[in-house]
Amino acid sequence: MKIFPKLNANRRTILLATWGLFAGLTLLMISAGSFSTLLGIRAELENLPTLISGGITTAYYAGFLIGSWYSLRALRSVGHIRVYAALTSLLSASIIVTGLFDSPIVWLIMRVSTGLCLAGLYVIAESWLNGMAENHYRGRLLAIYNVVTIGAWGLGQLLVFNFDARNIGGYAFAAIIASLAVIPVAISEQATTPEIENHLHLSMRELAKIVPTGAGTILLVGLAHGGILGMAVIHATREGLSVGRIGVLVAVLQLGGMALTWPISSASDDIDRRIIGLLCCIGVITLAGVMISQPTASNWTILLMFLIGGFSFPLYAIGGAYTNDWVSPEQMGAAASQLVTLYGVGAMIGPLVAAPFLDIAGEQGFAWSIISLHAVVLLFLVYRIRAWHAPMTTKHWDDVSFHGRAFFIPATIVSLGVNRRGQSTRQRRQTEEQQPQQ
Repeated sequence: MKIFPKLNANRRTILLATWGLFAGLTLLMISAGSFSTLLGIRAELENLPTLISGGITTAYYAGFLIGSWYSLRALRSVGHIRVYAALTSLLSASIIVTGLFDSPIVWLIMRVSTGLCLAGLYVIAESWLNGMAENHYRGRLLAIYNVVTIGAWGLGQLLVFNFDARNIGGYAFAAIIASLAVIPVAISEQATTPEIENHLHLSMRELAKIVPTGAGTILLVGLAHGGILGMAVIHATREGLSVGRIGVLVAVLQLGGMALTWPISSASDDIDRRIIGLLCCIGVITLAGVMISQPTASNWTILLMFLIGGFSFPLYAIGGAYTNDWVSPEQMGAAASQLVTLYGVGAMIGPLVAAPFLDIAGEQGFAWSIISLHAVVLLFLVYRIRAWHAPMTTKHWDDVSFHGRAFFIPATIVSLGVNRRGQSTRQRRQTEEQQPQQ
């Protein structure tokens, strides 16, 4: 029973070539997690209107769009490591500037800058990893990437315990950690990046034509994640939670994603990734439905948020792995850029979609926003499974991993249910088409 993939010579080489990247990403995400939570709390302490607070989050994702567009072009010119170092330095400076000024306008501009930097860093990392992975273990490699980024981000959010969001100390700490993130990538002797000379251009339209499921899933997952992350701090602050409790509430989302990304992504290497994604959406919707009846300060809410993050955050890795299953190696760099762009577009809109739920439904609005946004992802995946039929798995039972076997029964039930409805619809259409001819 295979819980972890065997470390053959090729995979060992990949791990040696990417350890510096993973170490650097860990430091970057600790910095970004601390910074984003501190700024969210600071905005609420200043009693900014919901629209302005949501706009600061939206500014971050606007920077995401710029960064995903720019980074691929810079990547072609100077390579992965130099772009990584430049963006990390700019990120550190942007965090410090945010802490120095007590102005929402400055915060908006710096959120654009930090969004640009992090989007570019995501493109660098995903291009680096996808260029070295093969389809049969791409989900697992991207799972490691997700565990590192999500877990370190959550750890950074927990560290806000030690800082006052109105003082520069927390921002200085985040900037120092970001600066240190250059060191592992710069000094790693084994760091090997994929070739970039043969990378082909891939427009958004071409990506959507080649892999409509991957492109659509990433866009909608960005919408859902933007709503959760953009409104979680605001929701918790309005409910009167302490700074430490807010840090825990937001961090458990990330820590849940870290805990469940590996088994879920591993299962998606063995079972149709769309079905695994659909099961994750069902899990999130069910858990958020239970959360409606729980007070925000309840320990049960902490547990539910952990599980919601656990089922929601792997959706990005699943959508990304599914997309790269279908594009050529020469298109992977461009595909990574377009996926980050799509995620950024969705995440930029997400807080604006989720904010009205908080104003209309009050304490329960946050849970209802989670349900609604993940229901959209679920319906899209149902549509794509019915539109493009594929075997639930192409592997023999003995070759399916432990995690794949754990998902096998619910995946089979969902697959039969979705495809049966799809078959009934097709049969009805065929009957209607044949009637005029009879």
